[in-house]
Amino acid sequence: MSCTLTSIYASLPRTTRGQPIVLGADPKGKTFLYANGNSVFIRNIEDPSQCEVYTEHSTAVQCAKYSPSGSYIASADNHGKVRIWGADNKEHLLKNEFQPFSGSIKDLAWTSDNQRIIVGGEGKEKFGHVFSADAGNSVGEISGMTKPINSVDFKPTRPFRAITGSEDNAVSFFEGPPFKWKTTMSEHEKFVHVVRYSPDGEKFVSGAADGRVILYDGKTGERLSELGAPAAHTGSIYGLCWDSTSRFILTASGDKTAKIWDVTTGAAVQTYTFGSELKDQQVGCLWSGNTILTVSLSGQITYLDRNGQKPLRTIRGHNKSITALTVARGESQGTKIFSGSHDGLVIRWSVDGREMINITGDSHTNQVQSLASNSRGLVASIGLDDTLRLFNSSWESYDRMEKLSGQPRDVAVSDLNIVFLVCGSSICMYREQQGILVTHPLDFEPTSIAVSPQGTQIAVGGKDNKTHIFAVDGTALTVLRVLELRDAVTRVTYSPDGRFFACADNMKNITCYQLPNFEPISRDMWRYHAATITGLAFSPDGKKLASVAIDTHLMIYQPETITKVTQVKGAHPLNPVTCLAWLDNDTLLTGGNDCCLRKWNIKC
Repeated sequence: MSCTLTSIYASLPRTTRGQPIVLGADPKGKTFLYANGNSVFIRNIEDPSQCEVYTEHSTAVQCAKYSPSGSYIASADNHGKVRIWGADNKEHLLKNEFQPFSGSIKDLAWTSDNQRIIVGGEGKEKFGHVFSADAGNSVGEISGMTKPINSVDFKPTRPFRAITGSEDNAVSFFEGPPFKWKTTMSEHEKFVHVVRYSPDGEKFVSGAADGRVILYDGKTGERLSELGAPAAHTGSIYGLCWDSTSRFILTASGDKTAKIWDVTTGAAVQTYTFGSELKDQQVGCLWSGNTILTVSLSGQITYLDRNGQKPLRTIRGHNKSITALTVARGESQGTKIFSGSHDGLVIRWSVDGREMINITGDSHTNQVQSLASNSRGLVASIGLDDTLRLFNSSWESYDRMEKLSGQPRDVAVSDLNIVFLVCGSSICMYREQQGILVTHPLDFEPTSIAVSPQGTQIAVGGKDNKTHIFAVDGTALTVLRVLELRDAVTRVTYSPDGRFFACADNMKNITCYQLPNFEPISRDMWRYHAATITGLAFSPDGKKLASVAIDTHLMIYQPETITKVTQVKGAHPLNPVTCLAWLDNDTLLTGGNDCCLRKWNIKC
């Protein structure tokens, strides 16, 4: 049996309030870069569903930039490590790794000859450094600032110059190589968030938390003018980007707007307004060829129309850990994917990953704990805000919300539109038509729940090292049998064809049973994970069983041939896998702490 990764539904950039994010552009204008966690995402500009992920950093990546030749990418992380790796091959082979200082690197830039890199950030011994991209040796000294550097850049033409923007409200100017401090400009009244040179090298610009954008001479550092004086924006400037002609500048601000400025007149020629909520603050931007895009505090990427107000496209997704996943199937509504994340967001994806819609309305205010759906299009979500929320898979908004008496652990939905969930020390049954919640107290603490394909039976895993099977008759539950396991039960699941049942325990054992008599067929044989199993599901035809775990691995079992097991180690590299769902008999989706969904093709 083979298991091949076919596509990645990428995460959005990880954002932090009050902090800019750094975007990198391919010199050829085909792709762009951003970071989330320990991953660097390379996305196609025209078709963002085409994505590659670089996951070799051991800690959170802060920035990544292409070399001017486009052959390499330099990425820097919280520990001060800079990795230089191949951009034009899928293996992304490492060329060099350096550590210019100990501490977080917030920004970096290449010289136009691909020979030198400047980094700036919050180091323990210094805030910036310039070094050779080939050997790592020092090419000057970045000094003169008293607080961390937020942004750096190089003059793209000779003679080379370097600039930094720092939290001491200053822009520093360096001549070189080797680069030495020349002067400091203290025009801004608050943190300088971003500095950028124009493509022709004649000017550079700074943007700060005071909302001002100031232009300087590219060769001398002399102040030339200011855009939109007394201030370009009413909020902090988090992003600046020049167009290829060096005449126009794009700015992104915390005042929830982005503007295009004509440098020759100092006036704004286009203003884009994004909304009124906190999440609409704009914290980064990119101008690559004819593509203009900005990133909001929510992580959403918006493609802007140079000649109009309405966005050309909005890229949605998760930028927090994905915690829940389900696939809704039905003849009327088609197949749709739903994922939930740590921040309470639920997203509906198209099967090809090209379309994504946020489920709106009365949303969860805390982590989405679990998602479940049925063939009638009913989708149920439970969250750590102690609520059950329902909606139809064809809709874009929640329909109903039910407050629960405790914290829910797991949820299942039958084709009779009955929602089963375990909450506290009880089973709750919610009848969708009547809107009635019925609670059945238990004498053990439940951890997971599953409903049989016919809806006449449920299985409840418990911390008492047992799986309890109940018969369902209306609102009544009757114990049918109890399955003994070696440790607390973590996951339970029925096969959609009704032939098998499986459960996983805290000792990482997976036991598969033959139905209807629950005869064990894999006891003590399927123990391949090294950490807690977080997801367990059968393919629609019941011929394959998949499991995922905190150990980052994916396992595929065959109930009819129990000795055949396919192991995919590092399915989500360096990140726990938290959930899974089958699209069809040969296609599996997994979600994890890397905020991505990964699609796998599985062939026997």
